[in-house]
Amino acid sequence: MKALFLKEIRSYLGSIIGYTAMAVFLISSGFFVWIFPGSNNIIDMGESSLQTFFSQAPGILMFLFPAFTMRCFAEEKKTGTLEILMTQPISIFQIIFSKFLAASFLAIITILPTLIYYISVYQMGEIVGNIDHPTTVGGYLGLILLSITFVAIGVFASSLSKNQVIAFLLGLFFNFFIYLGISYIAVFVGNPLDYYLIKLSMLDHFNALHRGIIDSRDLIYFISLIFLALFLTKTVLKPN
Repeated sequence: MKALFLKEIRSYLGSIIGYTAMAVFLISSGFFVWIFPGSNNIIDMGESSLQTFFSQAPGILMFLFPAFTMRCFAEEKKTGTLEILMTQPISIFQIIFSKFLAASFLAIITILPTLIYYISVYQMGEIVGNIDHPTTVGGYLGLILLSITFVAIGVFASSLSKNQVIAFLLGLFFNFFIYLGISYIAVFVGNPLDYYLIKLSMLDHFNALHRGIIDSRDLIYFISLIFLALFLTKTVLKPN
């Protein structure tokens, strides 16, 4: 399992896809938060808070992480190496989990450089250190959980097709639907179903975390969704 994990890390770092995805996230989030004028600009907003970053980042990551994961199993299926991998002394779940851990590791590395935003806001306040720490900690926790959930869903999407483009589009669709789509449906459904639909949305649980409210129910939601996606992946890949 460790060998497969390291192999996946090397394959990500050995291709331009991983570096490009990281660069796109850092540049685009930087432009939204620091450059483009308006209510999302931290300087224009005049608050010692990273709330605008946490509001913008999921929309970008929703597109990027399916690019991380689209090759996980789609490429293995296309080249025929999946059957060879299945014959190795390692379980299907260990194969899936190794690929998931490798992509999650890259996802966390993508987020970590944005800590420079925190340092900048920390230093820029009228009083140094005057920043909303609870919402910052909760926001980063929520962003990491959201990111690895996007990764798990992307891994599942990759198991459904031999074509990497189709795997990317499926991952993007699933991520969008569970993050935002369910909330849109809830608007039209009305009481009492709208409450339960909203609770199924990643957006609701992420918003709770980036407001600084760390509730075990939100943590359980993301962990459950991750393992559900990995279980579905195992179901798809399990030999008949």
